[in-house]
This record gives sequence, structure tokens and C-alpha cells, in this order.
Amino acid sequence: MRPIRILLVLALLLPLGLTHAATFKIATLSPDGSSWMQQFRAAAGTIRERTGGRVKFKFYPGGVMGDDKAVLRKIRVRQLQGGAVASGAISALYPDSQLYNLPMLFHNLEEVDAVRAKLDGPILAGLEKRGFVSFGIAEGGFAYLLSQAPVTTVAELRRHKAWVPDIDRMSREAIEAFDIRPIPLPMGDVLTALQTGLVDTVAAPPIAALALQWHTQVKYLLDLPLLYSYALMIIDQRAFARLSPGDQAIVREVMGQTFREIDRRNRQDNHQALTALRQQGITFLTPSPEARREWETLAARARDHLRRAEHFDPALMRLLEDTLAAVRRGAAP
Repeated sequence: MRPIRILLVLALLLPLGLTHAATFKIATLSPDGSSWMQQFRAAAGTIRERTGGRVKFKFYPGGVMGDDKAVLRKIRVRQLQGGAVASGAISALYPDSQLYNLPMLFHNLEEVDAVRAKLDGPILAGLEKRGFVSFGIAEGGFAYLLSQAPVTTVAELRRHKAWVPDIDRMSREAIEAFDIRPIPLPMGDVLTALQTGLVDTVAAPPIAALALQWHTQVKYLLDLPLLYSYALMIIDQRAFARLSPGDQAIVREVMGQTFREIDRRNRQDNHQALTALRQQGITFLTPSPEARREWETLAARARDHLRRAEHFDPALMRLLEDTLAAVRRGAAP
């Protein structure tokens, strides 16, 4: 009878979540020792302590598990439970995650903040419906064109070898709307591609250009924000659901706080990174008014194309546009 009693006790304990333990294996391109990794590890330590050791995180930084495409594949086969990835990595899984990434959508960070206050929650909720738990959005910042030769016009860019992330279908479609044929590559291959001449132009936020050492292979920055970028941590919902409700709440609370801090700090770091790029000899180029108008006209055309091609949620698209319109006319969004 003793084995039966043990089984009965276990059956009673399981609903209470007392035996639900998990180790989440999380991969990222962020280098070990970076600010992101420091904050991830601190959050993991807090979660482990507050859950009595039931919930642990094991990180694989610096791309040791491959690029974002490889990480998503390993999540699908359950070799990993999650990853910290760029938003473009999930574009095929969840097109609405790309609403913020539409080319030249935002004029400034005030507009970004107004839209994110309205849409961050619905976007993360939509991602969860598609099988991934996330804890917040971490600003990557505005991406700028970095090149080995001066580029201020669309016509000049067409003569260069521009990189686009191989996993990010929407970015490829956006740049092709400018009548540019990009070279798709994994993010981990970009530095070598710049060194060997396979590509000579990239678009990236300043902090990414510095962290990935791309700035060592370029000479010019076009001072025109091309798109807004962000990253996020995703965890397979099947793995997350195995935690007790109490432990899930702890993970959401701690990781949510961590992503809010990363988001805030990244904005500061991007300001400092722009200064660092100037100090390291990168020449900042300002497009002429005529060139800027052409960039904006083609970007608007690209946004219209992507609205039709990506089938964004009409309600989210309308909320985004209404919020931007309110900010631009000086009304409270």
C-alpha cells in the first residue's frame, strides 16, 4: 500500500505546483559580459532565489547556438526553451510584431513613446496567442545607414552592396521597395562580409554597430533614421506552462522589470553610441532636402506595400495611425 500512498500524495501536490521545476535554456547573439547579459543573469539569480531554486535559466550568449533563425529552429525541436532575438526574427510567425519596424514610420522618439504606450501590450498579447511568452520590448533604437563610401541618396545606395537580415522577410521587402537588391546574410556573418567586401553597407542602431564591431569596417553614417528596431526575449509557451501559476507570476514580474530597465538604458546607450561613433572617426552625412524627400516618398510607398503584403491586424494598424496623427497635431494621444 505504501507506493499507492506516495502516488496519492504526489497527485495532491502537483496541482499546488510544488513539484514544477524547470531550467530554461536561452540563447542570444548578445556578447557575454554585455549589459544585456549582466541584467539577464541578475534577473535569473533573483528568480532562482524567489522560487526556491525551482526555476533556473541557462544562457548561451555570443551566438554560440547560432543566429536567430537557428535559435527559433532549436526552440521548435525543444533543444532550447527560448531566445533573446531581434523583432525581425519573428516576422514570419507574427507579422504584427513588425508594425514598429515599418520604414521611416516615426519622426522622433516622442512619437515612438506615444505609440508604444498604446501598442506594446497588444503586440505581446498577440505573440502569446501564437505560442510564445515574452516579458517586454527592449528598444534597439533607430537604425542608420553605415557605409564604406558616402551614401546620401537612394540612387547612391542602389550602387552599393547592402546587407539585410536573412531571417527578416519584411526588411527585405521594405528595402526592395526602394528598388534595391539587398544581400541577405545571418547577422553573425556581417562583420566578415564587411571585411571581405561581400557587403559594403549596413543599417543598424548605433549600439548594435558598436557591440558587433561593424563600426570598424565603415567610414560613413547617413544621419537619417530609417527604421525603429527592438528586441525581446521569447519563451516557448509549452515550457512556460509547466511552471506553477505562482512561479509564472514571479518570472513575469522579475523579467518584466528587467526589460523595462534594459529598454530605458538602451535609449541612453544609443545617445552615447552616436557620440562614440563620431569620436572614432565615422563621418556623419546629412541628406539634402531633395534627397530627404525622396527617401520619405519611397518609404511611404514601402509602408503601403507592406500593409497589403503582411496583412497586419486592421485594429492595431488603425490605433497606430490614430496615435501618430494625434501626436503630430499636438493633441494628447
